[in-house]
Amino acid sequence: MKATNKKISVICFGEVLFDVFPTHKKIGGAPLNVAIRLASLGIQSQIISRIGNDEIGKELLQYIKDHKVNSDSIQVDENLKTGEVIVQLNDKGSASYTINYPAAWDKIIETPEDEIIVKKADALVFGSLVCRDAVSQNTLFELINYAKYTVFDVNLRSPFYTKEILNHLMREADFIKFNDDEIYEISEYLQSPFHSLEQNILFIAEQTNTKHICVTKGSHGAVLYYNNNFYYNSGYKIKVADTVGAGDSFLAGLLSKLLAQENPQNAINFACAIGALVAQKEGANPKIDKSTIDSFMNPIKK
Repeated sequence: MKATNKKISVICFGEVLFDVFPTHKKIGGAPLNVAIRLASLGIQSQIISRIGNDEIGKELLQYIKDHKVNSDSIQVDENLKTGEVIVQLNDKGSASYTINYPAAWDKIIETPEDEIIVKKADALVFGSLVCRDAVSQNTLFELINYAKYTVFDVNLRSPFYTKEILNHLMREADFIKFNDDEIYEISEYLQSPFHSLEQNILFIAEQTNTKHICVTKGSHGAVLYYNNNFYYNSGYKIKVADTVGAGDSFLAGLLSKLLAQENPQNAINFACAIGALVAQKEGANPKIDKSTIDSFMNPIKK
């Protein structure tokens, strides 16, 4: 696959919020985490979302600008507050979430300007969580119609999803990213007869007519199904600080390479390295430059 030097642009749609840990707060939201990591990798990224007219909303907006993500499509809600999520970590650093509802990002409205930017972008990235409210859900469903390439980051957060919505989004997606728990849960409700990961990837690809699927496996790396071929990375050995945002940075790293038409094996290796580096640090968006990624992937390179 031949790489391209064309400037790539990606639109991310969905929640922007504060992750509230026991001792501190960090800005996050899966679509924003993806957008921030994409920007750090030299991709033109923009976020479509909604914040409250409050102090933490202003802080969040400034943070987005400081991280070189285009904030022109951030709407301001006069009634609802900026989103917050209570994060609890277990002794292995894995996170569980309590997500307040309603929040401003539940009411993202469709605008003609957003239709234009989605049409022009190389990809539209979205998750399932933003569909918990009909307003943002309907906006997403409309914007998908204008996208050249749609990327569905499944990101299941109980109880904020239904089988019907997941099925719709998978069928609309050109690329689907799961973690291993998510793909088995969804395969089961689709009545897959299979047990292995690869068989279930192929099953979902056929059921949803999707040619590009990736499944992350935590510390065990990831598998990518891309244009009828499988690519693997077995992961990197690290000491986990927390897993918040690791999957989002993984997705950003993967897309940065695939959209540039680089080799899929190089793409998944790069993505796993970024995910591991994020998991080594606290919070969703630690600063990681390209030289750090390179030295992590090639520790004996002079």
